[in-house]
Formats: sequence, structure tokens, C-alpha cells
Amino acid sequence: MSMLDAERGVNISRSRFVGELLVAILLARMPVISLPFNWLESYFHEISHALMTVITGGEVSHLELLSNGAGYCYSVGGWPVLIGMSGYLGASLWGYLLYSLTQWPRGIRVSYTLLAFIIALSTLLWARDGLTMLILLCISAVFLLPLRFASASWLLTLLRVIGLVVMLNAILSPLVLLQVSAQGDGQLLAELTWVPSLVWVGLWCSVSVCCVYLCWHRIDKQASLTLK
Repeated sequence: MSMLDAERGVNISRSRFVGELLVAILLARMPVISLPFNWLESYFHEISHALMTVITGGEVSHLELLSNGAGYCYSVGGWPVLIGMSGYLGASLWGYLLYSLTQWPRGIRVSYTLLAFIIALSTLLWARDGLTMLILLCISAVFLLPLRFASASWLLTLLRVIGLVVMLNAILSPLVLLQVSAQGDGQLLAELTWVPSLVWVGLWCSVSVCCVYLCWHRIDKQASLTLK
């Protein structure tokens, strides 16, 4: 591997990726332990709703994260179809971004500090209750860790796993909607568009699976180049 290749990203073996993916799957499904990761996915889900609301001309009242890992975005106006679509789609893309940034050694401090700033700003703008504020401040603190431990292998592993868990939860959470009638983004979109909620759930899950695959493809490509 050349010095240029090393500067482009962090090389991870295929087996390490699979191991981290298995850990992420366990963390996404284990009771209690999964709760902090559920808050992460819920935040990125709700902030995606909030950003799309603002982009389409609406107004966000506040965000709320609950003790059970669920979350809500309270808003008025905007384009309901795009707002409804954006939650799970956004969570998948945020998770992919989190994972991808760990492959950018030179920019990880700046990029994760920017993420922490975005979360802190959304706390100031849209958090109203103590629990939501506390959760968001903790998430911000995690994303500031690269300022001190940017080259630490344990931190890069943690951030990769966090990205994978967010993507996996963006797969698992929509599937829950199939078991709950008359609730959730899928049902809302079905009422707005006449497209069955099953189609929306399939779309969201497909995007999330594609994001996980793109992470694997990147690692697989790096591994192939290293062997040459």
C-alpha cells in the first residue's frame, strides 16, 4: 500500500467489517443496551423531518426524544409528503455519513466537530424538555471525542459501529410499522398519496440496505487494492 493510499482512508479488513456489523446488529437488538443507539437513530430521524420541514417552507416547533428511544418532531406547514419520507431516508443517509467520515483521517476532527455543532444548535433551537436536552448534549459530547482521540483505534471502531447501528435501526424501525396499524410515517404517507404503507416501508428498508452495502463495497475495494 502506498503512502497516498494510506492518506485517503483507513484500511479495514473484510473480516473486521463483518465483526463490527455483527456487533452493531447485537447492539441494535439488545434490550436496555440498545437504548442509547435508539436515541441516536431517533435524533437523526427527527432532525431529518425538521430540516425537510424548514426546506419546504414549514416551521418546526420542537423535537422530543422519549425515555423508550422513540422521538417526535412537532411542526406546521411544509410539504407533508417530503417531510414524511425524509425521516427514515435521512437516518440511513446520516448513518452512512457517520461511517464514511471515519474513513477520512485528515478531516475527522473538523467533520465530527461540525456534526456536534449541528446537534448543539438543534438543541438550542428545538429542544424544550430536560430529557431531550440531556440526550442531545451527550450525543454532541460523543462526536467531539475525535478532537482528543482522532487517531485512537477504539474511537474509530466505536464511530463505525455507531454509523452501522443507525443504518440498521433505519432498517428495523420501519418494519415495526407493519405491525402497528394506523400509526407512523408509512400510514401518514399512505393517506397522503394512496400508495400503501408497505411500499414506503420497502423503499426505506431498501435505501438502508444499500447504505450498508456501500460501506461494505468501500471496505472490499480497499482490501482488494491493499492486496495488489
